[in-house]
Amino acid sequence: MTENQTIKLKDLLSYNLKSIQAYLLKEESRLFWEYLSPAWAEKFMDQWCKKIMRSRLELMKKIARMIRVHKPLILNWFAARDEVSLGAVEGLNNKLKASIRSSYGFRTPKAIKIMLYHKLGALPEPELTHRFC
Repeated sequence: MTENQTIKLKDLLSYNLKSIQAYLLKEESRLFWEYLSPAWAEKFMDQWCKKIMRSRLELMKKIARMIRVHKPLILNWFAARDEVSLGAVEGLNNKLKASIRSSYGFRTPKAIKIMLYHKLGALPEPELTHRFC
């Protein structure tokens, strides 16, 4: 922050507003992504959620509950950080969304599933995809 922003923040902190408390808790949550060890990150997450649950900020409490429910999935980020290229995952997701968007004519989930196998798996498509009577 600039010097002027720091002065304004100190002035706002003197009022002890709920919005300022929520802002500071949000800024503190950014520290989570700087941890290298999943064990230390989990400890930080537990302490941060505990701090929020002691506050009187109901919306922040809702976020803390959601984080606690999804904690194992969030901590998976540390395991997959150097293993999975996020570019490849994003590319696959975009290809999947585009394929589903263009498949408005399919009537059953099974047909969409078969289409996705062919599009994403580069499987050969049969010459005739429909049976005409």
